[in-house]
Amino acid sequence: MHGAFVTAGLAARLRNDTAQLHRLAERSGLMARLLQGRIDTRTYCSLLRSLHLLYDALENGLARHARRPDIAPLCLPELARTAALHDDLCALHGSSWSDDILPSPAAIDYAAHLKALSSDQPALLAAHSYVRHLGDLHGGQVLGRVVAGALHLQHGRGMRFYAFDGEVGSLIRRYRDGLDRLPQDGPRIDALVAEAQSGFRRHIAMFDELAAALSG
Repeated sequence: MHGAFVTAGLAARLRNDTAQLHRLAERSGLMARLLQGRIDTRTYCSLLRSLHLLYDALENGLARHARRPDIAPLCLPELARTAALHDDLCALHGSSWSDDILPSPAAIDYAAHLKALSSDQPALLAAHSYVRHLGDLHGGQVLGRVVAGALHLQHGRGMRFYAFDGEVGSLIRRYRDGLDRLPQDGPRIDALVAEAQSGFRRHIAMFDELAAALSG
């Protein structure tokens, strides 16, 4: 069965085998509230704080291994989000955000996992890039409009996370092409798919924790 998927390419296999978890993540905890526009600035900054921790670990790992053939095709500089998250947190909370806002325990655990992968299994960082970077490109524009409306943000203030240098459709095509230029043997694809599924589960845990903190 896996052999048939290999001929379709890694991008198709990832899309097919993570679709259910992707839908669950979109409906989980704080993300469900965000998509409904039921979010305030304090809560949104809590989400950004946890995301910043993830992106810092992920993008540092990708940069560290950017010359590897199983990483290099995904290293599009336009996709980097760590600096944008920093700027949005400064705009919406202030320069003390890293001291004032604690990331969720699930985000701390996720970041530690990404750092461990960077040290021991860097090829698997590609799976988490897929979960985050391609997800940002596909869903970011919709999320950006919802956030701007819910928080009454104007003139791009606090919205750099959703702003990409370059046309989004073109970036999506380049990223998917990059996925299909990664080594495509069956065991590698199986490992990347399993790691991407784990990434979505980690996001679900993080979104649920952030939502629980609102009622705690």
